[in-house]
Amino acid sequence: MRFLVFHGYLLRGTGSNVYNAALARALVALGHEVHLLCQDRHARELEWVDAVADWDEGVLRVEARSAHPRLTVYRPPIGRVLPVYVADEYEGFEAKPYPQCSDSEIEAYLAANVSAVEEVVRHAHIEAALANHLIMGPVVLARALAGAVPYAVKVHGSALEYTVRPHYSRFGPYAREGLDGAEAVLVGSRHTAESLWEVMGHAGLEARTRLGPPGVDTATFRPRPGPEAAAALSSLATRVGTATASWGGEAGAGAALGSLDPLREPIVSYVGKLIVSKGVDLLLAAWPLVTAEAPDARLCVVGFGTYRDGLARLVAALARADLEELREVARLGRELEGGPAGELAHLSAFLDDLTGERRDRYLAAAPAAAASVVFTGRLEHEDLPDLLGACLAQVVPSTFPEAFGMVAAEAAACGALPLSASHSGLAEVTDILRPALDPPLGDLLAFARGPSSVEEIAERLVRWLRLDPTVRDRARESLSTVAHARFGWERVASGVVAAAHGRLADLPEAGASASAVGEGSG
Repeated sequence: MRFLVFHGYLLRGTGSNVYNAALARALVALGHEVHLLCQDRHARELEWVDAVADWDEGVLRVEARSAHPRLTVYRPPIGRVLPVYVADEYEGFEAKPYPQCSDSEIEAYLAANVSAVEEVVRHAHIEAALANHLIMGPVVLARALAGAVPYAVKVHGSALEYTVRPHYSRFGPYAREGLDGAEAVLVGSRHTAESLWEVMGHAGLEARTRLGPPGVDTATFRPRPGPEAAAALSSLATRVGTATASWGGEAGAGAALGSLDPLREPIVSYVGKLIVSKGVDLLLAAWPLVTAEAPDARLCVVGFGTYRDGLARLVAALARADLEELREVARLGRELEGGPAGELAHLSAFLDDLTGERRDRYLAAAPAAAASVVFTGRLEHEDLPDLLGACLAQVVPSTFPEAFGMVAAEAAACGALPLSASHSGLAEVTDILRPALDPPLGDLLAFARGPSSVEEIAERLVRWLRLDPTVRDRARESLSTVAHARFGWERVASGVVAAAHGRLADLPEAGASASAVGEGSG
């Protein structure tokens, strides 16, 4: 089948970028011919891309590596403005959050993509399609395909929660137009489905909504024996070298990763955007409590984003054991990422509760804890197995609803404990993984989002790191086994094809249990 995927962003990084890159490869593995529209300027560097196409000279031009390409990437000519859901930087573009875009910029962006899709459909004789994101992918396909080609929609959390929900009067009509023409609407979790129905609230949508979470590349995200894990991490450090700044230009990603030794020290990681809503402040605040009990532990923070300077300030305050500065960071909150005033309530609650001997112990541990943290900056998704394979745990501390706990599933597949906030799609992944652990260990997978978050993160990490190594190794193996059994991209790709053709009976309903979610995606 000739299948079109409209993504509109990059093919490397996190979230929907990873989803679409993996989905495209899985569709090809199932025998389909894929035509993927995005804005990745470096698609030629990806070995799994057979052809690249653009309109740089005013007409569609395809550059193929083989006589019969199975996967072609197209870059529509949208101009300089790239509308985004969360403020970010994109090479070659002026990336503007949707609410900051003018009406004329939105319409120009739509028109350029509609025209590009229309031409790809004619050129490649497309038979079915998938639109990503609640806006603007679905409305692009609705207008370009005009009912001649069936399509499905994959809803990712960012467009729904950061753009359509808070600005419904402006962007809701675009979302509605795109959803109305879809054969099926895929969501990563029950939480996302319920949020979608609440925000959109129109008849027939619930009946067409099905579970379609992302998957895990089980060939690369796998457990590694100690020597293999150490060798892979060392190789990764050499490979990335100094290309990525680890923190404020102080060192490169290679130096940061090269300082870690999984054979001698337990490594805990965070992977994701460095923005306030991801809750990295909670993990950093918990770290002195962890190192006070496990002094050889190291924390590796992977990612980039608008809150990196705020996190740098927090780490510097820990290094100086400066409680008042920590409180100031918590008080300023979102101001430190350029947003409106907004205190970090959970962090403030923890700091305000530090008194007497407890405060003294915390501040005494803080400098050494700060020194044990490394920041890599951005790593590509294909680099993560070499890191996660060397980790004993990964923390997903997001305070904002997440459509799916992708990073938690990948960590578990590698045998690292995925400690996640107990809400939204994260909780659904936790529910799938919990049977992998004996009852006394089951609560190590989650912590409550609230005033107790910092201490719960620390308590669970300490218990895991101080667990008898034999018991922990058995638990790690069990986590990996369950993750491999429940998550896999081939089934995800088959579900996308079924959704595009409206085969709703072949897909789990959005009200399904957590176990059904896993069964439907693995």
